[in-house]
Formats: sequence, structure tokens, C-alpha cells
Amino acid sequence: MTLSEAFTVPPDVPSRPLAAAWGRAASAAELRMLLAGAAGRISIPRAGSAAWSSLSGDCLPELAGQAAAERAAPWPQPLLSDYARYFRDGNRTAYESLVAARQHRLTRAVVMALVPGHGDAGNPGPDCSGLNEWLDEVIDGVYLLCEQSSWSWAAHDDVFVRSGGVVPDRSLPFLDLGAGEVAAQLAWIDHVLGEQIEARAPGLRRRVREETYERVIQPFLERLDWHWLGLNGDVHNWNPWIHSNLIAAALFLVDDASTQANTVARCVEGLDRFLASIPDDGAIDEGFAYWWNGAGRALEGLSLLEQATGGVLDGGLPVVRGLVAFPHRMHIGGTWFLNVADGPARSAKSLPWDMLHRWAVRLGDEPAAGHAAAMMSGTVEASAGLGRVLHSLLTGPGEPAGEATSGPPLAPLTYLPSVQIMTARESGGTEKGLYLAAKGGHNGEHHNHRDVGSVVIAVDGVPLLVDAGQPTYTAKTFGPDRYEIRAMQSAWHSVPAPFGLEQGTGREFTATVLAAPDAGNPRLTLAIGAAYGLSPESWIRSSFLDAEARTVTIADRWELSAPPRDAPGQDATSGVDIAYLTAGTPQLQPGSATIRPTGIPGAAQGRGAVLRWAPGSADVVVDEWHLDDPLLAEVWGAKLTRLRFRMPSQSRAAGSFILTVEATS
Repeated sequence: MTLSEAFTVPPDVPSRPLAAAWGRAASAAELRMLLAGAAGRISIPRAGSAAWSSLSGDCLPELAGQAAAERAAPWPQPLLSDYARYFRDGNRTAYESLVAARQHRLTRAVVMALVPGHGDAGNPGPDCSGLNEWLDEVIDGVYLLCEQSSWSWAAHDDVFVRSGGVVPDRSLPFLDLGAGEVAAQLAWIDHVLGEQIEARAPGLRRRVREETYERVIQPFLERLDWHWLGLNGDVHNWNPWIHSNLIAAALFLVDDASTQANTVARCVEGLDRFLASIPDDGAIDEGFAYWWNGAGRALEGLSLLEQATGGVLDGGLPVVRGLVAFPHRMHIGGTWFLNVADGPARSAKSLPWDMLHRWAVRLGDEPAAGHAAAMMSGTVEASAGLGRVLHSLLTGPGEPAGEATSGPPLAPLTYLPSVQIMTARESGGTEKGLYLAAKGGHNGEHHNHRDVGSVVIAVDGVPLLVDAGQPTYTAKTFGPDRYEIRAMQSAWHSVPAPFGLEQGTGREFTATVLAAPDAGNPRLTLAIGAAYGLSPESWIRSSFLDAEARTVTIADRWELSAPPRDAPGQDATSGVDIAYLTAGTPQLQPGSATIRPTGIPGAAQGRGAVLRWAPGSADVVVDEWHLDDPLLAEVWGAKLTRLRFRMPSQSRAAGSFILTVEATS
């Protein structure tokens, strides 16, 4: 494939918003002129500026304490045995946790060097004698990254596939998320502390530029077979995550004007493919958690491009408005969010809400701005990445960008037709009461779980009928055995199992919307038979929140003939089960069950949910899932419990089942 072929828009691809808005201004020829002096236009200032001088070390007690404690310890040292574990036994955290710890320590050291009271990077003196040990900590961390054999993560490197080896091949660096993160971190360090580093360790900046070019820039410019480019039409979160990191690397670490312009122009092309894939409603099929490392990264890339070009490449495009609204539309309450696909049900501490707030204020989206402002904690987490940390620091705790806003909107009803997700709550503007989320979609989504037809129900902002979410990633997670993982199976989502079947994998295993919700009727009715390889309308599920009656009703009806010969998943049986996955502590009584939040970490021990069902003759099978996965246990506690309602024999071919949920008094 030639470059011209790669960047020609096929007739079936939606129009690309950046190309339409920016035209020739985003070409390499124009960018060469536009990017002259770009680093000086970036909103993050260099060390010694008044912006850093206005900060105090007192605003960073946790980060400063951790930085001081680890400075006396050896740096984390990723070893070949850690790297090789992914290829041996599928463990990817042994290596990734060590490289992450190294990068987090370096981020903390940079902050300590920048903020008065910890470092004096702004006034080093001719021989750097005014600098304290934080700058040495920075240069040590930078040098360790330069010496690190691979910037990519073992789980992504193709060295084993190519050669059967487990040793990174320096001559064929793999450009993945990990490599992009290292390049961006080094770029931001050079931007804020470059002069001080050169004075303290002459030659280190040159080494950083050489390593970044060889490991990241050159492979990016020379190869078109990176899957995350989206040239095959499949665009996912790697695309904006890597492209936005490469924009930072090009702006701060590429001195040759032609190479810099070519790199940025290629990044614009890549971001454009991602933005062209965004549906009109702004929904992300990877869910809330991946929004931050997909759509959120695209917004950061647009901001960098706009600043670098002095506003010529204006990022305030219509496609951005839908993206900005998505996070608050997935909000259940507190730190709980609807977690479709590979996402935890609680938001991470390191999310850059200040970035989202700036965009929402700029676009005049008051609900999104209010939500982002309410979520800003004022704390800074190194795990966010250095670029995000620097932006958050200069926003400041308690000082969100723009006008003060009213808090989370907690909308009474949201419907996103592109992903067939409805969320509804008993009373808009408050977490109090019942919350219902119902999902259709298909099983070919990015980071897919087999969850067509699933529901989540919360009481007072705490999910009680739940989606387990993301377990710890291993080699199995993105391999052919993905659906051997319990959290990904339809059997462990709140969905039916006609003939005991698992749902299938692929876009053809889908839901059909029979009735969409509207403002006066928060009801989503889906035909979901096709998710099991059956005729679509052989199984109909309707999910409804009745605010007046203060109930949620999930109504299933079915007419089944025979299981398909090539039934996906488990062997077909004659039985019909309908499962609901619960968190907390369920208690079963005749004809009803009560679920209380007891046991959910950090959840207020308030009201629970009462479940009632008809026909009452359905047998209830209780299956406990004891959580030994640390990510799942951190969210849900010691266990999740599945309630399987097994239909009586006379209702297996055709029948109905209604589950009614209300809050306890």
C-alpha cells in the first residue's frame, strides 16, 4: 500500500471532520510553517515561570510524601524474566507494573523539581549548584528509560510471533501504547526541564531525541501496517491514544522541521479516522473507562494541535460536542459509572476531569461542565501520566477552569441509539432512588463482553444488579480463549440463557430495537434472540423504570423452537434460565429476594433492593463467585452472586418472566 492509497478516503467511509474543517492547513507543507516556535505557544510553561512559582509544595502532600520515600530506594528494575512471563504463562502485570512504577516515580520527581519548596529548577545558577537532588532523580529516571531495551509492553510486542524469541528486538521496535507513553513522558520532561537537564547532564537531551526517533518516530513514518492506524476501517482507542502522544513527541523532541511536520500531519490523518468513526450521539462502545484513553486522548491531541498552531487548527468541531457529553451520561452516582465492555464500575482516581471541564466550558455544555467540576478532587495521581499531571496542577485544586457550575446533572433519561443504551433514574438531579441501565448492541464491539440485553440496577447511586466489569488482563484476555474468562461470558451477565446457550461473538449476534425510550416513557424493548444464534424475535426483553410507582420491571417473553445446530458456547439443553448478577449481600425469601450493599467496598450501608418475580414457580439457583482477581475484588468485595431463575417445564418452549425491583424502605 502506498502513502497516497493509505490516506485516500474510501467511498464508504464517513467524511473526515478534520480534513473538512482544516483542509490544506493540516498538510505537512503548511504545518512546517505553522509549527515554527510551537513549543512556546503551549499552555504548560517551562520551569521557573510564574505559574510554577505560584504553586506550593503544600498542595501535593501525598505525591510529595511518596516521592520522598521512594527517592531513598532503588529504581524499579524490569527484568527479562518479567518480560518473558507473558510468553510463558500469560502474566502481563509482572512486567507492566514495574515499568509503570518506574514512570510514575519519574513523574513525581519532575513535579518535585518544578514546584517551589521541593526544587529550584527555575534558578539553577551557572554550575547548577542551586539545584537540589530532585533534578538528579529526574535525569536518572530519564536515562533509565533510554537504557530500557523496549518501550513497548510484552503483551503487544510481535517478537515472539516473528522469531519465537522473548527478547525485545532493538532493530524492530514495536510502536504500541507503552512506547507512545514513554515518548510523551520524555517529551513533556524536555519541554518543562530541558534546559536544566542539559546543564546538569550534557548530552542527555540528545540521547532522548535519538531514542525517541529510532523507537517511535521512524517506525511511525516508515510503516503502514500498525493495526491501530485504522486503515482497515476498524478504529479503536489505540488510535487517538498513540497519535496524541506522538504529537507531543514531535512538538518537543523533533528538531528537524520537515520530520516534525510530516509526523504531525500523519497524526492528524490518524485522529481524523478516529473522529470519523464517532456516531452522531457521541457514544463509545468501549464504555466510560476507555473513553479516557480513547476519546479523551483525542481531545488532548486536538488541544495540543490548536495551541501549537496558534489556533489555526481549531479543535472546536461539532463531533467534539457528543464526545464531551458521554461521561456524564454514563454516571450512576458518586464514583459509580455504567461499565459496559472492559471497564470497572468505579472511576479511577487519576482521571483528568480538568481536561473535560475545559472542553465543556468552551463548548457551553453546562451539564458536562457541572459533572466534570464536581468530579475534580484536587489530588494529583502520577498514574495519570506526566502531561495530564502538569495540566491538572496548573488548573489547581478547587479552581476548575471557567465559571462555577451546579454539579452533576444526573439526567433522568438518556438514550444512545448507536450503542442501544438507555439509562433512566427515578428522579433527575439526584442519586436518590432507582437507576436502570439497559443495553442492546452487538457482540462485535471493541473490548466486547457478551452482554446483549443486559441490565444494571442501582439504588441511591450504588449498583446492586451489576456488570462485573474488567478483570486483570492476561494473555487470555485478547486471545482466542477470551470468552473462557467468566467476566466476559453472557452466563455471568444479567441476561437470559435460552436452551442454556451462551451468546455468540461477532456483529451478527445482536439486538434489534423494537421500541426506543422517550421522555415520557423510559422503556427499551429489544429482540435479542439473534445474540444466541436464534431468530431475533424468539426472545423479547423490555426494561422499564416507572418513576411514579418507584419500580423497575424487566419483562422477558419467548417463543423457542429448537436450538441452532451450531449453537455458540455451551452445548444446548432443553432448559431456560434467566440470570441476574448481584453485588453486596442477597437474601432469598419465598417469592422474593433482598439485596443489600453490605460487603461492597466504600458503599454506604443504606437502602437495598427487593426483587419479586412471576411466575413464582420458577426455581432459583444461587451461584457464588468468590473474587480472587484484585481488580474485581477492589470494586465488589469478596464475592458476586448470580441468581438463576430456572423456568418450569411448561414454560420452556414459550413463556414469560417478569422481574420487579424496588428500593427497600
